[in-house]
Amino acid sequence: MSRKPAPLPRRNLPLLLLQAREHVIAHFRPVLNAAGVTEQQWRIIRLLIDTGALEPRQIGELCRISSPSLAGVLMRMEQMGFIRRARVDRDLRRVKVSLTPRSRALAARLAPQIEATYCHIESLIGAGFCERFYRTLDQLIEAVR
Repeated sequence: MSRKPAPLPRRNLPLLLLQAREHVIAHFRPVLNAAGVTEQQWRIIRLLIDTGALEPRQIGELCRISSPSLAGVLMRMEQMGFIRRARVDRDLRRVKVSLTPRSRALAARLAPQIEATYCHIESLIGAGFCERFYRTLDQLIEAVR
């Protein structure tokens, strides 16, 4: 007689986070698709707007893109004129990635639509919830890092 395994005592946090991510990004996808930008490319553009130039390793870590995937994404973005790479003066083995005027113009053009999407999401879940959720996510990331 086979016994049914005992259910796991906790909810599947990684799956819940993935489901939440997919539901949120679904609101942004039409804007990005219309602009001809992939989600990964937008993540990188948005990160570099917020931080300035970074090394590829830092971009991969912060955007959660694997090194092999990131190499291809950055190559395509460079070919599209969205980023430029420059050697670090003190260490020519290192490279910094920065945005070009073209990607900054794209971000400026998309900003109203992106902001409208954030406002729509906030209208669905409430401004207070959004602020608490941002703080909770920051705490979660810091605690499990």
